[in-house]
Amino acid sequence: MSPALGYGRGGFSTKIHLVTDGNGLPMTAVLTAGQRHEAPFFTEVMDAVRVPRTVGRPKKRPKAVAGDRAYDSKENRRWCWKRDIESVIPARKGMHTGPGRPPTCDQQKYERRNVVERLVGRLKERRRIATRYEKKASHYKAMLQWAFIGEYLKR
Repeated sequence: MSPALGYGRGGFSTKIHLVTDGNGLPMTAVLTAGQRHEAPFFTEVMDAVRVPRTVGRPKKRPKAVAGDRAYDSKENRRWCWKRDIESVIPARKGMHTGPGRPPTCDQQKYERRNVVERLVGRLKERRRIATRYEKKASHYKAMLQWAFIGEYLKR
């Protein structure tokens, strides 16, 4: 695992790519350097999700995926389309080129994306997550998983 540290707009930082369920409980996270763009990590984050079932293989395909504009790309939309997953990702402004209409997203489903933002706020209440004291990404991810456990215990 790389150190997942890099210079972003806000200085030396790490990005946390989160997946939550509809209730705002964390399912998985992938860490990247602060300067890296979000779109290339969409499939990596989605492939990390596994929901256990009582019988059979774990579920990996949700009905819909909501993300912010940074996750908008033809590859990510194609990935969702091939797996019959509804893509609730708004198109980036000025990025749609070529024939046809720009991709659309269901506004009511997109408004439910705030559960991810609220989870990020709750995670950052933990000082260790907000400031990243750990130098190794594996140690930081372990602290993040401790925070995930705390979220599950609150419910």
